Amino acid sequence: MVNFIWFTDEKLFTVAAPNNIQYDRVYAPASVRKKQIAAGRPLRTRPTFSPSVMVSVGVSAPGRTSIHFIDPGVKINGTYYRDVLLKRDLLPEIRQHSNYFTFQQDGAPADRASETVQLLKQMAPDFIPPTLCHATAQT
Repeated sequence: MVNFIWFTDEKLFTVAAPNNIQYDRVYAPASVRKKQIAAGRPLRTRPTFSPSVMVSVGVSAPGRTSIHFIDPGVKINGTYYRDVLLKRDLLPEIRQHSNYFTFQQDGAPADRASETVQLLKQMAPDFIPPTLCHATAQT
């Protein structure tokens, strides 16, 4: 039975580390103190804001779904999770591996939304509700 449990999750990956002024480089004569250097003069070797990418994927013993890239700036709320990640992306791909499967999530707010729970009770052959997963994780 465990072989048919599908786990899904979303993850944010940072593409470049954030800027840290301790890594700024100043090329000046040794006699010049850092305080004497104009603010615009240091050579910044990293960007100030870190580009990042968020992905979603489902995994199980029979296989995995494709990696689904989430558009920049999208907040994963219940509606986006249900309409895009579940209905459009993850559930159709999981069905390509097997018509029977058990679906389990990690209990994020979008996963626990009552509309999401209702949808999965209808669309997944078997579903481990977040209340059961959450209770198990605390013990």
